[in-house]
Amino acid sequence: MRNLKVRKASAAALLCLGREYLDSREGCLDFKPPFRPPRGLAFCRRYGDFGCCDPRRDRALLQRFYRLSARLDGPTYAACAGHLQDLLCQECSPYAAHLYDAEDPSTPVRTIPGLCQDYCLQVWQKCRSIFRYLSADQELIALENNMAKFCRYLSLEDTDYCFPHLLANQNLNQNLGLVTADAEGCLQLCLVEVANGLRNPVAMVHANDGTHRFFIAEQVGLVWTYLPDRSRLEKPFLNISKAVLTSPWEGDERGFLGIVFHPKFKFNGKVYVYYSVEVRYEERIRISEFRISPADMNSLDHGSERIILEIEEPASNHNGGELLFGDDGYLYIFTGDGGMAGDPFGTFGNAQNKSTLLGKVLRIDVNNNDRGPLYRIPPDNPFLNDPKARPEIYAYGVRNMWRCSFDRGEPHTKEGRGRLFCGDVGQNKYEEIDIVEKGKNYGWRAREGFSCYDKKLCTNSSMDDVLPIYAYPHKMGKSVTGGYVYRGCESPNLNGLYIFGDFMSGRLMSLKEDHATGEWQYSEICMGTGQTCMFPGLINNYYQYIISFAEDEAGELYFMSTGIPSATAPHGVVYKVVDTSRRAPPGKCRVEPSPVKVKSKRIQFVPKEKLIVKTPTPRPRLKAMTEAPRGVRPDPETPLMPAGGERRGQRRKKKPPGPARPLRNGAVRLMEQQGRGRSRGRVEVYINGEWGTVCDDGWTLSAATVVCRQLGFPYVVRASKKAEFGEGTSLRILLDDVQCSGQEKTLLECAHADVGTHNCSHEEDAGVVCSREEVADW
Repeated sequence: MRNLKVRKASAAALLCLGREYLDSREGCLDFKPPFRPPRGLAFCRRYGDFGCCDPRRDRALLQRFYRLSARLDGPTYAACAGHLQDLLCQECSPYAAHLYDAEDPSTPVRTIPGLCQDYCLQVWQKCRSIFRYLSADQELIALENNMAKFCRYLSLEDTDYCFPHLLANQNLNQNLGLVTADAEGCLQLCLVEVANGLRNPVAMVHANDGTHRFFIAEQVGLVWTYLPDRSRLEKPFLNISKAVLTSPWEGDERGFLGIVFHPKFKFNGKVYVYYSVEVRYEERIRISEFRISPADMNSLDHGSERIILEIEEPASNHNGGELLFGDDGYLYIFTGDGGMAGDPFGTFGNAQNKSTLLGKVLRIDVNNNDRGPLYRIPPDNPFLNDPKARPEIYAYGVRNMWRCSFDRGEPHTKEGRGRLFCGDVGQNKYEEIDIVEKGKNYGWRAREGFSCYDKKLCTNSSMDDVLPIYAYPHKMGKSVTGGYVYRGCESPNLNGLYIFGDFMSGRLMSLKEDHATGEWQYSEICMGTGQTCMFPGLINNYYQYIISFAEDEAGELYFMSTGIPSATAPHGVVYKVVDTSRRAPPGKCRVEPSPVKVKSKRIQFVPKEKLIVKTPTPRPRLKAMTEAPRGVRPDPETPLMPAGGERRGQRRKKKPPGPARPLRNGAVRLMEQQGRGRSRGRVEVYINGEWGTVCDDGWTLSAATVVCRQLGFPYVVRASKKAEFGEGTSLRILLDDVQCSGQEKTLLECAHADVGTHNCSHEEDAGVVCSREEVADW
């Protein structure tokens, strides 16, 4: 069973628990995050750097202050004007939503901010008359002469947020306006569901024509048009599913792999696609050009296809698939090394062989190609004058770059613009992120990440290869999905952050450049816990298999993932990345899409994903237990023992042994170094007549839950890793990359690598600690 959602606040293994837990979500009365005003505020100056008011709202509050002040006599004004200003300006506080009990859009907002008791008593004694002008709440006005009831009515249940004490609350204010992160630096972000029901969505692109449409490609060979309101057109933008070579097999790398619009699409209507095809029993990758239909701006003319380039593929994997246009107007094509393992082709492999187009970044000129050749070679291509090299090559030594992007540059200075980031999928040990530059060698197959793969090639000083800016081991993930440097408008705190992921582990990651040293600093990304994502329309979970990333026309960031990595399984979802720590000022990011003539039926978008509200528990008391459903019987292989071990006292007469029950596939047992474990131990699983161990790659509390429930334990205390209970060296490793939701009956129902296929050793044998009672694991 692979319909697995992971990293919902990252299941358990990647639970992002923050500082001494204080759920400090900032929020405004419009149910959105606070922001930095474009310029200072004249009236509510305290919130001029960060809060919920722009200058326009600040002026409106000042005008209201003048109107209310005019109703006060001289002594009252002298005593109460400061309090009146403070109370009005709490609408501008970054915690306005807390102060006014406005976190839930379905409940009424209070008319007076929540006040701390000592402050309320002080205001009541001298200035209680101002409240009848501030509020039309008749219940409040009726309590005006009863100090205790009046101040109780204005109090907040959560006293951390009452005014004015929250101004001095260090826990609330020390990281105000910064991306929420836990003690380990895991950034807590949120998501918006944008599209669903897609079959392996491999790419999402825009036309850069002012319409703000986006186009989502499925691996089977269909491309769909989505309008700015997220409705989808019933008629596909492109359907070449009959020509595309793919299959329903999970993990098949062939198919429709890339699409890009010409920079001048608005004028020439050209679109380029990258897909797998079979020609006379020979597998190839094909780059083709299509034109927009003259009768429908939301459909390509399927008869207009012109094949720009075809490359023979010696194997069915490592097909590359990215297409990009650079600022130079040229088309960049990213090919894989030809497949199999270790780039076994020729003396040094395809990637190091400049006479082949495999394992390369290519750059060609497809401009003005209506007459003459379909493409030309840019005059500054680095190997144009090398007789032993293909002139299309821009860079080489790549294994299988999966998803690349050009940096748009810092929005104001344009610093960084044009940098080409790529995720290059590794072989046995490492995944890497590269910045691709003209003429450079990126090391494969001599090097994998920073490590030598082919030792003979690696010691060749003439290689002069470029090292990645970041590489991570297969303990973190086994198939990198390259992303984007965020340059959008809506989440300003993310500016300059390169966000990417891993297809296998489902891990979201980020890199931030240290401009002083030139190094890139790593931070993991978690889904927001507590109240971080409790804004309308936001969710905090996604499907595991991260297929691709995307930008919309405005530069906002998205990614696509699925619960079942098959080209025919309609489980793909597109998510927009959102940071709730700070938004742009109101109106700054507003776009006005150009009109779109629609001839096809619109299918309105219906979101299906939900926010998961889960209260985290502070470390080190990780009390993460899952109760088993009633009626679950223990596995016959492991008899139940009473709590505390074998029962002592009166001995029971033994029944004569009956016939042994045959073991079923998926049965489990626990083993320790001394022998059989009772409630804790190394997990061993029975498959096809043999016992074997489970590798801890991806091993989480959800997987441990399946094992403990199967053994009859109602609670799981801990998922153990790194052979904590000894190495099962006498057995084969039968399962690796196990990913469970926690509801499966056996580990075989979870997502996992093929039985017996693994990339680990017994040093990584997984284990569990189960319990019959709720206990904390210290």
